[in-house]
Amino acid sequence: MKILTNITKINFEELEAFIYHHPHGNFFQSTKAYTFFNSVDNYDPVLLVAKEDNEIIGSLLAVIIKESGIKGYFSRRCIVWGGPLVKDNNPTVMSGLLRKLNEKTKSKAIYTELRKMFDVSYFSNVFNNNKFSFSEHLNYIVPIDNEDKALSNLSSSKRRQIRQSLKNGAEIVEASNINQIKDFYIILKNLYQDKVKKPLPAFVFFEKFFLTPKLGKYFLIKYKNSIVGGIMCPIYKDTIYEWFVCGNDGEIKNVYPSVLATWAPIEYAAKNGLKYFDFMGAGKPDADYGVREFKSKFGGKLVNYGRFEKINNRFLYKIGKLSLKLYKMF
Repeated sequence: MKILTNITKINFEELEAFIYHHPHGNFFQSTKAYTFFNSVDNYDPVLLVAKEDNEIIGSLLAVIIKESGIKGYFSRRCIVWGGPLVKDNNPTVMSGLLRKLNEKTKSKAIYTELRKMFDVSYFSNVFNNNKFSFSEHLNYIVPIDNEDKALSNLSSSKRRQIRQSLKNGAEIVEASNINQIKDFYIILKNLYQDKVKKPLPAFVFFEKFFLTPKLGKYFLIKYKNSIVGGIMCPIYKDTIYEWFVCGNDGEIKNVYPSVLATWAPIEYAAKNGLKYFDFMGAGKPDADYGVREFKSKFGGKLVNYGRFEKINNRFLYKIGKLSLKLYKMF
């Protein structure tokens, strides 16, 4: 087995075929995701491809992310969504990819986090042997059949809020110009500054997602010709994902932008033959997380695939955690 790290040596068409046909192939491991991340400042993708007898038997897309300026030194982290992907659950291939990932990123990232999107419990020993520690992390995945069933699977309160919002003049639209994306970003930025208290990518990240063909959709909530909420959704194979969502909730009587924004991709999926809506996380099971209660109302299945983390620089890791904690306090 050899692991390719040189982009010029990787056949993207062959790799995309492997990812697409893998039972757990997903947007965040796709070649489209690599190209997108590679186009955005402060996002440095790392692509690994395992081959044997000239056949791809595993792949891994990681992204080294940092903030701008001096904060970048203390915020460098390596994130892997939904990977690695390995043929036939081969533990040797999995271990090889993890070792190579550590080799390529240990000096560039303070820590590495693998955010799992499917069950990898059969690889527990492989992760442990490569110094990755497991932590529980929940998610909701909504199975989708048809629109009527998808709507009936919502809680009665969410169905009522959707009906009220539409009746009172709100509408769901697909983004059609960059000014709408700017309006969406302003709402999202305010949400992150006031409530989420976590770093948010710069506007160019959202602009390039909109301008790059076939990555996904922006569903926006309009009210009296103004954007009052929305959601950014990658689409891959049979799944649509919630990546960023926001809404000016509580500002308009009987209009619920975040509810409509969350319903929008489910409705789209039902109308367009997609099978799943992935919420991309619902917090730790032992921690209070109000958003989890909100997400639980949309008919999804609660899963606990968890996350794996490896700390590369414990001193800087502690400083970064302390800085984030202080940021959330103010």
